[in-house]
Amino acid sequence: MASNMDREMILADFQACTGIENIDEAITLLEQNNWDLVAAINGVIPQENGILQSDYGGETIPGPAFDPTSHPASAPAPSSSSAFRPVMPSRQIVERQPRMLDFRVEYRDRNVDVVLEDSCTVGEIKQILENELQIPVSKMLLKGWKTGDVEDSTVLKSLHLPKNNSLYVLTPDLPPPSSSSHAGALQESLNQNFMLIITHREVQREYNLNFSGSSTIQEVKRNVYDLTSIPVRHQLWEGWPASATDDSMCLAESGLSYPCHRLTVGRRSSPAQTREQSEEQSTDVHMVSDSDGDDFEDASEFGVDDGEVFGMASSALRKSPMMPENAENEGDALLQFTAEFSSRYGDCHPVFFIGSLEAAFQEAFYVKARDRKLLAIYLHHDESVLTNVFCSQMLCAESIVSYLSQNFITWAWDLTKDANRARFLTMCNRHFGSVVAQTIRTQKTDQFPLFLIIMGKRSSNEVLNVIQGNTTVDELMMRLMAAMEIFTAQQQEDIKDEDEREARENVKREQDEAYRLSLEADRAKREAHEREMAEQFRLEQIRKEQEEEREAIRLSLEQALPPEPKEENAEPVSKLRIRTPSGEFLERRFLASNKLQIVFDFVASKGFPWGEFKLLSTFPRRDVTQLDPNKSLLEVKLFPQETLFLEAKE
Repeated sequence: MASNMDREMILADFQACTGIENIDEAITLLEQNNWDLVAAINGVIPQENGILQSDYGGETIPGPAFDPTSHPASAPAPSSSSAFRPVMPSRQIVERQPRMLDFRVEYRDRNVDVVLEDSCTVGEIKQILENELQIPVSKMLLKGWKTGDVEDSTVLKSLHLPKNNSLYVLTPDLPPPSSSSHAGALQESLNQNFMLIITHREVQREYNLNFSGSSTIQEVKRNVYDLTSIPVRHQLWEGWPASATDDSMCLAESGLSYPCHRLTVGRRSSPAQTREQSEEQSTDVHMVSDSDGDDFEDASEFGVDDGEVFGMASSALRKSPMMPENAENEGDALLQFTAEFSSRYGDCHPVFFIGSLEAAFQEAFYVKARDRKLLAIYLHHDESVLTNVFCSQMLCAESIVSYLSQNFITWAWDLTKDANRARFLTMCNRHFGSVVAQTIRTQKTDQFPLFLIIMGKRSSNEVLNVIQGNTTVDELMMRLMAAMEIFTAQQQEDIKDEDEREARENVKREQDEAYRLSLEADRAKREAHEREMAEQFRLEQIRKEQEEEREAIRLSLEQALPPEPKEENAEPVSKLRIRTPSGEFLERRFLASNKLQIVFDFVASKGFPWGEFKLLSTFPRRDVTQLDPNKSLLEVKLFPQETLFLEAKE
């Protein structure tokens, strides 16, 4: 490692040879080469055939290549001299040839290799890339420079770049190209289903609609028209992505969030006001039967054609029925009813429930008590003289529409056709009873339309009110509010009963859960006790088997013992006295020639197997069980008499 003074000399020589005036940059290059002067210079200035080249003017000076062994960096030298004096006397600055720099430029899925002299500019790189990538220079951002963004006029030599460099191109102003992967993703999106959560702003009602990715925005708007009665041209939307600029665009390419996306739709104010004025004019025309046709000849002067003036005329002038005859599906029939009603009387009307009468019951009655609503059934009849006035002036009044939307589920049916009339009477007889069906059956045509207010009860559905068409807005509102008061009182009782029932059910559930846990705890205790008893029984069996086995061994040893010799015997006799751990003494005579194993068998026959007990002598103290059992008592010096004691092994 070079000292500080040596590093200063190396730094001075390096700057003199390379012409790099920036000290920080010079130090960085030297540190990258571990202060190896030759390696650092070779990294900046190529050497060929012993010739050093410099950036500055002057002729090339041949000389011997620098030899680090003959001129070590640590060799002391005066401050005015240079460590490169053998190469470049008097620090003479020499000229160098331009360096060749290699650039690998990445753009999306392509790589372009560019080789340039360091005397070229950044702009020349861009011109080469323009020919290769077919991208205008003005749309191209060349990134990846270690010094940050650079100008097109910047000379590469001034950036002090290494030989190999990696850059990349950005084109933020150009759209991404289409690719097969993009097409595959689009095809996959076309096969997916999108859930559109659409909020009707005026009535604060939410619709959850499923559409395939291949459906168009126009199809969505038409479906919403069927649900909200807002014509497509009058729909005011919020929530469509910025890319959804064309109604013919399919949902898969419109930028919708998958799997669900929220939208809001409302009615444009200006067209609505125009329609309300048209309704007032047409209503006046319809009500004044004696008017002369000349009064409307100049209607075009006010920007209104004859079709708009008579748009609210009586149904006798219309060919399209409110509801198809013998419709197989009630939902489809009500979709046509809603669309036709909207075309006749404008967009401001009650939101009619799309579905069967049974489904309307489910929506209104068979939910939690807090969420229940009254059911309003509107019975339309095109041949009644009151229909047009009731629909345009009462049923489409904003106050009535708002009140119905907040408190009622509104369902509609057209009784103009005999088949539809008979079908409704059958439904009425099934759901409300024969009395209500007979009441509707006896109604004359001029008494229509009818507005039935239905309240759901525990056992049956009750008809609270039957409102005929010859009424006013105030009277209709009062009767709706009166029905709402009755319903609210009943709803409060139902809420109370429901809360009490839920409380009882919660208590019962808690008790059942506690009982279940208690049973599980008792069963666990019983099983644990049974396991414990079984384990005790098993251990007892093992103990008994072990005792029986030991007893059998003891008896066999006892039977195998030789008879005890008498005191007066021709052969020498050894008398042994053995003390047990309980303090008792075992005494027996053995022949002096008997093997020590016979003593062990005797002790074992008394319940002290030599595998569990040690037989010790006193003076000297020794463990007899460690002696050779095949030796005689005489040999182990247990003759003529000896006192031994038993001790349990650890």
